[in-house]
Amino acid sequence: MSENPTAPQPSEGQRRRDRGEPMFPGGPVADPAGSHHERRIRSFRPRRGRVTPGQGDALRRLWPAWGLDIDGLRPLDLGELFGDPELPVVLEIGFGMGEATAQMAGADPGTGILAADVHTPGQGNLLALAERNELSNIRVANGDAIILLREMLAPDSLAGLRVYFPDPWPKKRHHKRRLIQPEFVALAATRLRPGALLHCATDWEPYAEQMLEVLTASPDFENTQSDGGYAPRPDFRPLTKFEGQGLDKGHRVHDLIFRRKG
Repeated sequence: MSENPTAPQPSEGQRRRDRGEPMFPGGPVADPAGSHHERRIRSFRPRRGRVTPGQGDALRRLWPAWGLDIDGLRPLDLGELFGDPELPVVLEIGFGMGEATAQMAGADPGTGILAADVHTPGQGNLLALAERNELSNIRVANGDAIILLREMLAPDSLAGLRVYFPDPWPKKRHHKRRLIQPEFVALAATRLRPGALLHCATDWEPYAEQMLEVLTASPDFENTQSDGGYAPRPDFRPLTKFEGQGLDKGHRVHDLIFRRKG
């Protein structure tokens, strides 16, 4: 039987997503890890979202030079990626729309930021911000950061790891999806060089308590706070609009800064 010619037809973007092709020519693909990782527990919700013309233009033009897909199929040479083998590189997992990432990159041009997320509009926005502000020390990664850490980054290759406001997965049955778990922390330790900082921030108090418990129990990290508690927000982490709105509502934001031993 032939298809109903009056039935709604999928858009070209939807057809690309269904085929796992880039949404934009040369841009990020829908699921770069492919089927060999389909059974993994995701600590994030894949989000494509509505891409503005400006974000789409940035993705089309800048992704081939400043973007990469996390496919787990090849090792990543950070020196080659940033064009400087001596540049220390910090991994940021989850950057939203990228405003804070761009601020941190501009304030510290001597550090490369590898920013990983799955939010297409945010990827395009961060690329546009990097171009507008002439930030050559930003690279954008699309996909699952756990695959990036486990299968694409070399041991002791990172100068730092930032996890700001990750999905809190508030329902108890979803707590296993939270990113900061003992297994993740142990993996992160193998990719961070000795002395590197693991910096987390959250406005979800039960998650903050779990983070503190997990990080304190890790044999690979030590708390930078002598009292073993939370850290004041450091100057290098910008106060985002989202965070400011939460503070206005009485939310408490907790920073946790732990140092890799060794």
